[in-house]
Amino acid sequence: MLSKGMHLEISTPALLFPAISLLFLSYTNRFLHLSALIRNLHRDWLEKKDSLLMRQIQNLRKRLVLIRGMQLLGALSLLLCVISMVSVIGEQGMLALITFSIALGLMGLSLACLVWEVWISGGALRIMLSAMEDGEGK
Repeated sequence: MLSKGMHLEISTPALLFPAISLLFLSYTNRFLHLSALIRNLHRDWLEKKDSLLMRQIQNLRKRLVLIRGMQLLGALSLLLCVISMVSVIGEQGMLALITFSIALGLMGLSLACLVWEVWISGGALRIMLSAMEDGEGK
């Protein structure tokens, strides 16, 4: 619970802006890379109908959902940081603390999605390695 003595400086929510910008750049790059990969895999799948390619596409579908979630949570976090800063300027200390706290929570969730997506990305490599070990894709 927030105590009456707690206050928030305008610089505190502003500290998240550089981090959020870098995360969005990273998230966007991941999204663009996956989009190109999916297009290539889809083209290959239409030509070959290989089950290995379908497993890869299913893996990428999960990753895309996570990346969209990361972007949404990050955007909401940024929006709440802005509201928090406006609240500080408007001397609405309690609102500033609450919105900033929620922004931090959303950023944490966004990062948790990133960790999960990175874990799943290893699944794509495991699929390829398993196929090579099993002699598939010939």
